[in-house]
Amino acid sequence: MPSIAQQRDTLIRQMISPTPSSPVPRLWCPPITHYTGGGRIDIDRMRAHWRTMVPHVGGFLVPGSTGEAWDMTAAEVNELVSIALDLARALDTRILIGVLRPTVTEMHAGIAEAVASAQATTGIADPLAALRERHIAGFTICAPTGADLDQVAIRAGLESILDLGLPTAVYQLPQVTQNEISPAVFSELAARYANLMLFKDTSGTDRVPLVDRGASGVFLVRGAEVGYATWLEEAGGPYRGFLLSTANGFARELRQVIALLEAGETAEATALSKRLDEVVGAAFAAVRTLPQGNAFANANKAIDHVMAHGPEATRIAPPLLHGGIRLPAEAIHAVGTILRGAGLMPEMGYLRAGGLSQ
Repeated sequence: MPSIAQQRDTLIRQMISPTPSSPVPRLWCPPITHYTGGGRIDIDRMRAHWRTMVPHVGGFLVPGSTGEAWDMTAAEVNELVSIALDLARALDTRILIGVLRPTVTEMHAGIAEAVASAQATTGIADPLAALRERHIAGFTICAPTGADLDQVAIRAGLESILDLGLPTAVYQLPQVTQNEISPAVFSELAARYANLMLFKDTSGTDRVPLVDRGASGVFLVRGAEVGYATWLEEAGGPYRGFLLSTANGFARELRQVIALLEAGETAEATALSKRLDEVVGAAFAAVRTLPQGNAFANANKAIDHVMAHGPEATRIAPPLLHGGIRLPAEAIHAVGTILRGAGLMPEMGYLRAGGLSQ
């Protein structure tokens, strides 16, 4: 019988690789959610944005924190996921469905609903085959929420989901869950569950990846927005790839960092990484004091707005957040100034270049 590591590798390639002979994508993105003035999800705007990313991004987490998942109702999540799956099919990419819910019961319900929907839509009874047909790579979950949860409770919650046997990515997000999966618990789960495919860490402390360093065979992706080049394995880091909010605006540059490292051009990769560090840090600082939304969504919506409209960005109404509030014009102006100073302001926004100016 194949080992857990061999079973995991087979599952990863079945669910994630574009073709059996293709490498697993090293750059993933949790896309922002675009809204119309009426508060509905703007499908055309989403499509235009995704088209700028798919040449560089290998897959999407929908919805993630950057997509305002924690603020959405179940009905809104279902609508967004349906739109994302249609886009994934049209653009030939894949989706990790974010089941970012605070309790294990809610996670089970979200996963069951998504599997049933895939089976009904495709007419395929086998869950894995139905998910593949719908361009679903798997499900992303966090530890159950609660500062009072010990490692025994966290492990039990994760086991309950992994026992389903479905392809799963675990997301270390202590900023929201108020707890952290320990390296010991991760190692134990990885040794027992071949369907634990990916592990994303946005904690900033990187405790699990620094201990594991790929030994488990789980595909490790970093979500913290700093020091990009230094964290990949070619530079001595523990990660195979990134799942980054800033791929919303800097997909090409982040993929270039990876490509430079793959080519052994470490100095060039580091220089580009530092340039992105400065821009991203300044953009996040520009929205840090906003009372609405979260920093990941706010910063990336501001960056995308500038990328979409170019030098005309400050003349266009700022993007909407979940709940109908627009980003302040001051934030758009600040981010535009940052991008212009870094030489990243496009001569023409991608909406106008694609004939979709607003």
